[in-house]
Amino acid sequence: MKKKTLNKIVAPALALGLLVPVNAQAADHTPTASTPAGDLRATLDQLLSEHYVLAVTSMMKGYDEAADAEVAEQALDQNALDMTPAISSIYGEEGGMKFEEIFRGHNDYSADFVEAAKSDNQELRMEAEAEVDEFVEEFSTFLDAATEGNLPKEAAADALELHEDQVLSVFDNYVEGDYEEAYMTFREGYKHMFNISKALSGAIVTQMPDKFTTGADTPAVELRSTLNSLAGEHFALAAIGMQKGYDQAEDYDYVTWAEDQNTLDFKAAIASVYGDEGAAQFEKVWNSDHITAQGDIVAATLEGDEAKIEEARMRLDQFAVDFSTFLDAATEGNLPQAAGEEAIKQHETLLVLDTFDQYVAGDAEAAWMSFREGYAFMFGVGETLGNAIVTQMPDKFEETMMPEEMPETGLGGAQEQSMNTLYAGLAVLGGILLAFVTLRKRKVSEQ
Repeated sequence: MKKKTLNKIVAPALALGLLVPVNAQAADHTPTASTPAGDLRATLDQLLSEHYVLAVTSMMKGYDEAADAEVAEQALDQNALDMTPAISSIYGEEGGMKFEEIFRGHNDYSADFVEAAKSDNQELRMEAEAEVDEFVEEFSTFLDAATEGNLPKEAAADALELHEDQVLSVFDNYVEGDYEEAYMTFREGYKHMFNISKALSGAIVTQMPDKFTTGADTPAVELRSTLNSLAGEHFALAAIGMQKGYDQAEDYDYVTWAEDQNTLDFKAAIASVYGDEGAAQFEKVWNSDHITAQGDIVAATLEGDEAKIEEARMRLDQFAVDFSTFLDAATEGNLPQAAGEEAIKQHETLLVLDTFDQYVAGDAEAAWMSFREGYAFMFGVGETLGNAIVTQMPDKFEETMMPEEMPETGLGGAQEQSMNTLYAGLAVLGGILLAFVTLRKRKVSEQ
């Protein structure tokens, strides 16, 4: 089989969103997550959060001198290149190239931090830190000018500095063996990238009202972004966790802990609406039929037990059938069973059959290509499921006209705002998931 290469895998939705007329749904204010502003925010959600995941992961692998360290670094570089057409579609070729020069260049500092840690070279560390400070200054200046002040330099600099601090905190704690702190910060840093994409998309929407008649923070778009965040984090942690499990890495238990925290984001929303019993039922189903099955595949692969591998994969297939059947009923046909099953199975294929199997086979290029494909795929899930929910419950997601000015929130308190948005969106999703738990429990009792 011909080996895949790490070329560009996704045509950013942003470019398409700016080349077509504002859709009719947005014009008559019918709720939808698929607006030009929603596509813009989703594109930035995807690319910025993927940048963070790849930056942290490539630094870990570089420090460990993993066999796929160089390929992971190439994936990080390609992520930066994938941002250029999105920026160019807004600010022209010159703006796109200037962005690429600044943003792509700062990825080079990652290797310097890794080398400094491996050789205990404090001088190299200080040089790399100085280069990061220069990047923050240069990029925040660029964003201020490009958005005509709608994303002020000071707010942009604060957000970028926090991002860089979080990347380095994850890496430094990983080097020191403080894996709990490393993965706590990993999750904080991941969420912060969605704060940045919200602020940047909001600035662009405000700057270009002729291209956007609704904002990048309507209730429907907020739901889409919430689902994007949870789905993307699930995929990233699952893929990294399966690799760590196969390698029997020291931090494996802490990656699975982070996966559990991702699950708790769902569970907490369900408990807040439907009580602890419903939340506990959800957690059991989600873990045993999905998360645990993936862990069983890793264990069986290490044992070389093909029968156990096949049994675990059959459980994943059954989960796809059960969950898609429920989604069809729960959304009143707005997410048809066949489409839901195909999407869930494609997710599992990209995660298990492709990313993990290729990693086990030592095909690093194919594995990281599949990782990027699988990560991007989750953002389609966020849009599809989000729109199914919005279509079913339009009164809960009424859109408003875009404000004439950006709210004077900057990025202050962004983490608190993000969590409020998270749980507001999950309250709706939680009802659907609980219905699935109840439906499945009833089916079992009838057997």
